[in-house]
Amino acid sequence: IDRVYLPLLGDNLAKQIGSVGDTKRTDRQGLLMMISPPGYGKTTLMEYIANRLGLIFMKINGPAIGNRVTSLDPAEAPNAAAREEVEKLNLSFEMGDNVMIYLDDIQHCNPEFLQKFISLCDAQRQIEGVFKGRTNTYDLRGKRVCVVMAGNPYTESGEKFKIPDMLSNRADTYNIGDIVGDNFDVFISSYVENCLTSNPVLGKLANRSQADVYSVMKLSETGQADDIEFEGTYSPDELNEYVSTMKKLYVVREVILKVNQQYIYSAGQADEYRTEPRFLLQGSYRNMNRIAARVLPVMNDDELWTLITSSYEQDAQTLTTGMESNLLKFKELLGRLDETEQGRWNDIRKTFKQNLLLGGDGDDKLMMIIRQLSAFSGGLDTIGETISSGVEKLNQPPIIKLPDQNEKLTLTLAEVLATIKLQREDMKKHIDDIELTNNRENAQAMVSVLEEQFRTMEIWLSPVARDENGKSEYIQELVKRFENMSQGYSHLIKVLKESHPEVVPSPAKPKSKKTHRKKSDNG
Repeated sequence: IDRVYLPLLGDNLAKQIGSVGDTKRTDRQGLLMMISPPGYGKTTLMEYIANRLGLIFMKINGPAIGNRVTSLDPAEAPNAAAREEVEKLNLSFEMGDNVMIYLDDIQHCNPEFLQKFISLCDAQRQIEGVFKGRTNTYDLRGKRVCVVMAGNPYTESGEKFKIPDMLSNRADTYNIGDIVGDNFDVFISSYVENCLTSNPVLGKLANRSQADVYSVMKLSETGQADDIEFEGTYSPDELNEYVSTMKKLYVVREVILKVNQQYIYSAGQADEYRTEPRFLLQGSYRNMNRIAARVLPVMNDDELWTLITSSYEQDAQTLTTGMESNLLKFKELLGRLDETEQGRWNDIRKTFKQNLLLGGDGDDKLMMIIRQLSAFSGGLDTIGETISSGVEKLNQPPIIKLPDQNEKLTLTLAEVLATIKLQREDMKKHIDDIELTNNRENAQAMVSVLEEQFRTMEIWLSPVARDENGKSEYIQELVKRFENMSQGYSHLIKVLKESHPEVVPSPAKPKSKKTHRKKSDNG
């Protein structure tokens, strides 16, 4: 807080309420926006800053306002709780000086409601409000009034939250739960610093000396006590307890960091580019404190991992349908997936990609067919690249690694030459066997892939010809193109069969093929 966040937040607040000295600005404007996972103390931090600056802290509760409120008129609020919050907001406008307007959890608010603050956050510093039934235009230029908004990347339904672009353009946005610049060491240390008072062992150390806390942290990291000094006096047993507990908190911290980074990474992805379900488990100071409160120096590794896993299993219970996928992703981050869980996780990701490709049950069927054909085209491109790569490898001269000829000095030149001659003959025979084996394997693999593509085409095109026959010229053209493609692949298989008659079997004709042609002829 003192090394990173206060300098960053202080620059924004100076832009809003002014500063003392030669750097004082006349164009007071701006907005401080903090978007981060929950549990990082955004509200506590801003309340502390308001107290230090002598500002009245007016907290507006976003969940109480809700998504239905779009006006600053309390009379239009749908319920008493929302009306109370809107009245409090207008009261802060009415006060007009020495006020910090703090909108908490704005992801629950309607973007149209947030747009009302656009003119307040630029150089005009004006906003339209309603106080006790009277409309008024509040001009806050030159006043010690700052606007702060805080929220999370996701809404209550798990959807990604979007901030109005004209409002975000006027804001200085910071992610309190992410690493800022090159302050990695400071950021990861803050996890331990914030959980000390929650731990029954280290809490006693934190209450005695903050400097000794950093000494114990350094001793736990390095294991060397030669150059470490303590302000207080501790027995060897006490120090052993502190160090043992601190090392276990480091293990918890590594898990929390991985979860936090994955949460932020998942929140920043667009839905159409995802390859797996959203990751909604969180790794914040709150999660660290919850686990740290139950960490004891006498725990072994199994007990510690059970504590960590059970904590996140409890958190995942609130995700209902997303519980399984989030827990499997959590174990994957830790490298603790067993074979069965790994197979299940692969199935979930595969199904997720298929559903994303099809676009859901409510989409147009024609569009679903086009998407499937597009995916099939991508598969054909992959096959072409594989075939080209195989041909290049076959054309490359084999690299022969001659065996080491460290003969004894007692051998005569004739014996050496005879040995080399025999080795050359054996090597040539060995190379021929390798090339024959590779050719057989490559041909068999190529034919298997092509046969599979035949079956896939017939499965896709059969319902198309049956359901859309005579209804869409576009679908008929697609069918015609793929029939031509099928003939081309048949010719390719024929060539391969003639080149390798002893390896390449005759392609099996699917039972549905005959039915498909008969229906196409009737059409």
